[in-house]
Order: sequence, then structure tokens, then C-alpha cells
Amino acid sequence: MTRFRWLAPLWVLALLAALLAVSSAPAQAATSSITVDGSQGGRTFDGIGAISGGGGNSRLLRDYPAAQQSQILDYLFKPGYGANLQLLKLEIGGDANSTDGSEPSIEHSRGVVNCNAGYEFWLGEQAVKRNPNIGLYGLAWAAPGWINGGFWSTDTINYLVSWLGCAKQHGLNIKYLGGWNERGHDVNWYIQLRSALNSAGYSGVQIVADDSGWGTADDMASNSAFNNAVSVIGAHYPCQGDGGPATSCSSTATAQNNGKPLWASENGSQDMNTGAPALIRSIVRGYTDAKLTAYLNWPLVASIYPNLPYATVGLITAPSPWSGQYSVGENTWATAQVTQFAQPGWKFIDSASGYLGGSESNGAYVSLKSPNGSDYSTVLETTTATAAQTVNLHVQGGLSTGTAHVWATRVNSPSAATDFVHTQDVTPSGGSYSLTLQPGYIYTVTTTTGQGKGTAAGPAAHALALPYSDTFDNVASGAEAAYFSDMQGAFEAQPCVGRSGQCLQQMAPVKPIEWQDDSDAFSLMGDTTWSDYTVQSDVNLRQAGTVELLGRAGPQNRPQSHQAAYELRVSDAGAWSIVRSSTAGALTTLASGNRTALGTNTWHTLALGFSGDRITATADGSTLGAVNDSTYPAGQVGIGVVGYQTDQFDNLSVTANPPGNRTGILKGSGSGLCTDVPGATQDNSTQVALWDCNGQTNQSWTLTPTGQLTVYGGAKCLDVRAAGTADGTAVQIYDCNNTPAQQWTVNSDGTVVNPATGKCLDAAGATPSTLLEIWTCNGGANQVWMRGAQAGPLKGQESGRCVDVPGGSQANGAQPALWDCNGAGNQTWTSTANNLLTVYDNKCLEVTGNATADGSPVEIYDCNGGANQQWRVRADGSVINVGSGKCLDAVAHGTADNTALDIWPCTGAANQQWHRM
Repeated sequence: MTRFRWLAPLWVLALLAALLAVSSAPAQAATSSITVDGSQGGRTFDGIGAISGGGGNSRLLRDYPAAQQSQILDYLFKPGYGANLQLLKLEIGGDANSTDGSEPSIEHSRGVVNCNAGYEFWLGEQAVKRNPNIGLYGLAWAAPGWINGGFWSTDTINYLVSWLGCAKQHGLNIKYLGGWNERGHDVNWYIQLRSALNSAGYSGVQIVADDSGWGTADDMASNSAFNNAVSVIGAHYPCQGDGGPATSCSSTATAQNNGKPLWASENGSQDMNTGAPALIRSIVRGYTDAKLTAYLNWPLVASIYPNLPYATVGLITAPSPWSGQYSVGENTWATAQVTQFAQPGWKFIDSASGYLGGSESNGAYVSLKSPNGSDYSTVLETTTATAAQTVNLHVQGGLSTGTAHVWATRVNSPSAATDFVHTQDVTPSGGSYSLTLQPGYIYTVTTTTGQGKGTAAGPAAHALALPYSDTFDNVASGAEAAYFSDMQGAFEAQPCVGRSGQCLQQMAPVKPIEWQDDSDAFSLMGDTTWSDYTVQSDVNLRQAGTVELLGRAGPQNRPQSHQAAYELRVSDAGAWSIVRSSTAGALTTLASGNRTALGTNTWHTLALGFSGDRITATADGSTLGAVNDSTYPAGQVGIGVVGYQTDQFDNLSVTANPPGNRTGILKGSGSGLCTDVPGATQDNSTQVALWDCNGQTNQSWTLTPTGQLTVYGGAKCLDVRAAGTADGTAVQIYDCNNTPAQQWTVNSDGTVVNPATGKCLDAAGATPSTLLEIWTCNGGANQVWMRGAQAGPLKGQESGRCVDVPGGSQANGAQPALWDCNGAGNQTWTSTANNLLTVYDNKCLEVTGNATADGSPVEIYDCNGGANQQWRVRADGSVINVGSGKCLDAVAHGTADNTALDIWPCTGAANQQWHRM
């Protein structure tokens, strides 16, 4: 280990002095005594890691500028710098979506192997370059469709062996191999896999089973051949579920009695900052509660586009490769509080691991000792504590009683000044010393040195400039094109058929063995803020079928077919359509027709253009059709095929168009109410106000290319009264006159600014009839305005679980409840322009029987627009029923799966806080 010690600047130490007092306990603080005894032992520590896969979450990192790419990789893998990861799980791609994208297979067609497919091997190389001791782990979520017999087949085993061969070509020593992610296990398949690995020269590869739950331990107990085949028992989310609070963790007696390592082989699914307390609880309490010896966070990094699910989940976010912008999350420093102080092969000390004060409400601690029997590290977390407490530590049993170094990270209230700070050194007296622990922290006390904190930072983000184009001629065959992120199927460069140069080709010729639901094969690229533009591409339909261009592609929910976008679809026979797809998976045909057949194996040029609400489709320079639709104002571009044809795309371009009229609501993020002209009057000087959203003309605002916001079809304009400039000046409607008082800029962050004053459209309150005004822009929720329907999950703050329609039922009267968040359609709720909360596009959340009493249950029902179906979704997390004035509530503060929902007087409690992920 490098002999280096990072020293905090003096101002940081001064700041922390009051927070991190040592050997000076406050009055009435809880006290714990810990004996760190080197003669005592426990299980072997296997490491802390993360997962690249499940899926596509590292995709954009490959396209980052070299400097920022190296900085990100250092923060993840470099010892003594950042997360210092000790394990890395790589996805074995299968050409199908596995959460945030589709990772390419090394073998799209039987017998044709491309060991340079995708980016997982590249990532593994980068990890090993920084930490040669990192443990690499391969796992499949999906598999190519040529495999015969389904996933649990000999074909799949041979495919995995081929993948190991490709890893070997890249100089990667895969230490661990799993089966099928979260799909249980086939006992005989694992036994066969062990035999095949041994025969192929991979006897050193350890099998992890079954990357689902603890049930595999039961079958291992009753089948010695299966038990002998498996080296590690891996379970997913053993700390209260996917994205759960992790206040406790669990395994089974059978698993613990097996004697083999028990891993949280996938955990996390937490925001890179707010998830840090749960992350460290999973690590520390994972051992104290369940004897888990390794923890792998999902995912490694959110290097994905911001419109995809889980866009802020991981250790780092890196969504903007063209700008190089990235952010290091609090999860990185929570991880570092363990990985920089203990290495795989260290031993836990069971007698020095437990709960502070004997209660999980105070926090937990875990101690580890080095193989040399001298060094030790004790990690203490106070994330559930509410007051300071004293810990008295005594060191014995051959462990060093010399200087102990104290490092700390405040995870409950993240700040760079309190991230991974070497606070001070403590000299034990007779092997004893005391610490005072503040709530909301991780502390590590250690005899080791060599820790450090990286200082690199990324540049500011900026949009990808237009025009943008790519001929693909500089992309190597079998590689992915810059900025393209496959959602389903695999789009790789290949020699063009019928012309010179390189093209992008959809490579999966048949439906893969999927991990989540099927969809068309498509790939997204570009900036989510692109608005008025034309996307154009040459296409070659190599088989009969339909090809598509996507534009204004916005939010995506799971599965990947739930993609908000406009699509131009053209078949080889000449049928065309402009289609709007939604985050609920619905397809709406906006225009359609027929043209001369394109045929197959010939090149044609398709284009899809946007200018305000106007959408225009062309083929070979001739207009196919045009339509007005204001649902999606901005978004990415994409290419795709309907099915799995191996069509080709060439000469992609995206060029800016002049802006056009854009119509929609102005819905307050803070209030959940809409900008409304009271009484639907058209009288000049009528001050606009907030009101329940109803979708009527007096709430429909059109942003013109000249910067006016008109209402009533352009008859009146939003106007600053008397051209005032002071905070609090009223906003009214008035005859349109194009003066500065009627100029507005609608920004991508939701603010609506009057350029003449530089001030924002503002609501001074959050109740119906609140009058609107201009005010100095401050970033508050009362100055953020949404232009259309907002779709996504409703995740409970207290439970970490989502509002779910059990079993995906669409029956009237089905009662939603809490369930582990999974991004499925039965957890996707759309807040519409008329106050409804819809699911499946055609069912509404309602209070059963129009009830208003406390505790009345909620259900889904055919949408009718009644007051019991209207909900104000507010930025403060409350979801208020209009008919009753009461809040959506998890019954009795329940947090478990199947907890019922009701309405209750709004209290602001955590069981009434719902976040739109």
C-alpha cells in the first residue's frame, strides 16, 4: 500500500472540530463499549464492489473525453483515491434490455464471435489497470436468440465458456461466474457448468448461485453435487428489498450453516447521494445481521442518458460525454469508508461487530483485522441515530495499540467539506480510547495508512451542438457508434451493403432470450434538450419489415417499450405512419398513408422534422405527411426496426429548425396546480392565478416563436402589468402587442422568465386562486412550471417502495399497494393536464366510492374526471386528492410489500411523501 496520508486543509479541520470531538463526550450521550480483540475471529471479508450491467449503465463512459474518462475511472477503481472498488461484476451481453439498455452479445449469430463487442471488457481492462487485485465477476441477464433449449441449456454453457475465452483475450482473469440474473436456478445446469468450466481450463473460476435469493442454499443442503459446484451463495437485496432502507438485513440459517461465503451479490438501486446512508447500512448491518461478506452495489455508474430509469443511481453520474461533465456521488465516499481500510482476505471480528448501544436506532459497527494480526479497522455508522453518543474502544489480542487514525463522512447531509475527511489521530492509553460520534456519519478508526481523496472535477455540462452528423465510416466493424445507446437489439458498425463505407446495422437476427419484456430493437442518441430539428438517415431494409426514426425521445419507463417519443415508421411495402409512443407503452397513430414501395436491399432517405407543434415526415425528399401534436416538446433522436431485421442506417444528421408555436399547460411544480385565467374571462387586465388543472382553453398556453405566451388561440397574451419591474408585480392577460412586458423565455429547467426584467413567473402560494406575479428568480418550486403530462413512479420516502397495482391487474376496483420498485407499467403513474393520475393510459387512481373520511382506501377505475380521481402532485412530495383535500398515505406508516394505501389529513409525514424518480 502506498505510504501516503491525505491531510485536510486547516479550514476543514476547524469546521469539523465541533462536529467530531474525540475523547470528550457530551452530557447524557448514549455510551457503547467495544473490545477489538485480535484473538477473536469471524468470516473472511471478500470485498466491496459494484455492477456494470443490468444494463447499459456504463455505456456513455466509453465516449467521454480522455481526461474526464480517466478521472471517473480513478474515482471508481484507483486505490487510495475514491471508491477503491475491490469487486467488479460485468454483464455478459445478450442483445436484450436488462434495465437501462441492451448490451451486445459477443455472438449475435451462432459461431460468429466478436470478442471486441460492447464495452464491458474495456471497462474490466481499465479496472485492472488501476487495481490489479480487483476480483472480476461475469453474469448474464439475457442471451442471444440462437441458443437452443432456453437459458438453462448446454448452448448457454458453451456461450459462457466462449465469453470467458474473450475475457482471456483481453487479459482479464474472471474470478467469479454467475448463472441467470434473478431468474432462480437449475440445479443440474449448475452442475454441468462446473464440469464444463473444469474441462475448458477454468477450474479456478468460482460459481456464484443464484443471484436471486437464499433458496439456492436449501437445494445445496440436499444435493451434494450442487453444493460442490457452487463456491459462493449470492442473494439480491437482502437488506429490505430493491432500493429499501436497509435498517436491517437477513439471510437464512441454512445459508449461514453451509459455511460458504454469503454475498449481497446485488444491492443498492439508490440515488448516488441520498442512497449513501442505506449503502453503508447494507455493508455494516449486512455482516452483523446476516454474515454477508461481500457487497456489490447496483449500478457502478449512471453513465446513461438522463431520460432513462435510474439516471442518478450509482456511485457517479456521467450523462454528458460531449461536455465531459460528471458528478461524484456520496455513495463513492460511503464505499471508501470501508474499501480504503480493509482488503479482501481480512477477517471480521464478530465480538467487535454489532449495534451501538445494542439498538439499531443508534447505528451499527463492524471490525476487521488484517492477515498480519496487527492492523485493524472499525467502521461505525450513525445514520439512524438522533443524538451524539460515546464509544469506548479497547484493543487487545495482539492488535496494534499504537496510533489510530479517524476518518469520517457525513452521509445524512452530504457536503464536500465533510466527505472522507481525516479528522485526527488518537493515541490509545493502555489500549483504550474514546470517540464521540455525531448522528448521520460514517466513522472509520484504523491503524492503516495510505488513504486519500481525489480532487479532480469535471467541467460544466453543455448541450450537444447542432448540426450533428455521423457517416459511421470511422467506426470499426463490430463497434458501437459514438453516443448511440442501444435500448433493444444491437446496433454495430458493418460494411454497407450496396454502397461503400461503414453503416450501423441491427445485429440481432432473432428475438433474444430476454430478461425483461420485449420491444422493437432501437437505439437512442443525442441531447434530451434538442427541440426544433430534423433527424435524417439513409436506410436499407435488408428484409421485409418496417424501419423507424425516432424524434423528441424523452422519458422512458421500464420496460423499454415504454418510451415517450415520436416515430416515423416506413415499411418495405410503402406503408408509413407518424406514431406517438408513451411512457405507459401505448402507441397512437397521428398520421398514416402509403407511398411507392421502398422494397428491400435498396437505399432510401427518411427524415422526421419538428418545429413547435408541427411534425413533418419525408421520404427521398418528398413529404409523406404532417401533423400537429404538442405532447413532447423536446428530446433525443433514434433509429430502430420493428422486430429484429438486420437493416442498415447511414449518414445520420440532425439539423436545427426554426421554432414554431408550442402549446401546453403551465403546471406549478410546487403546487400541482395550473396557470388559469379565472372564470375563463377574456377581459384585459385579468390577473392569472393557480387553479386545479382541467385541460380547458383558459389553461392552454401557446409559446410563439416571437416569445409570447398566448391563450384563447392567440387572442390574449400573458403580460406583466403596467410593464412593472418590481418583485410582486402582477401578471395578467392583455391584447397581444409584442412589447417587452409580453416576452417570455420558457427554459428547460421549467422556469418562465420575462427577459425585460430578468424575473421569473412566480406563485406566492400553493392553493387555488393564488395570484401569479413576477419575482427575482430563486430556483424555488413555486417558479418551476411543467408543460405537459408527467409520467413516472411514486416512490414512498419512508418505505423506499413504489405505488404498485398488484399483479398488474387492470380490473376496476384493484387496490394499489406498496411494492419493491421495478419500473413496470403497473408502477408508472402519469399526472395529466386535467389532474388525473393514470396507469396503463386508461385507468385512474381514485378514492373508493367518492369517500372523504380518514382512512378511505384508493383503487384504480375507468377514468371519469370526478373529484375523487383528481390529484395535485406537488414538489414537496405530497399527493393531494382534490375531492377530499386529503393526502395519499401509506396506512399506519407501513413500509413492507403489500402495505395498503388510503387518504389521510395531510401532515407532511414521511408516509405521505412520494418522489418521482
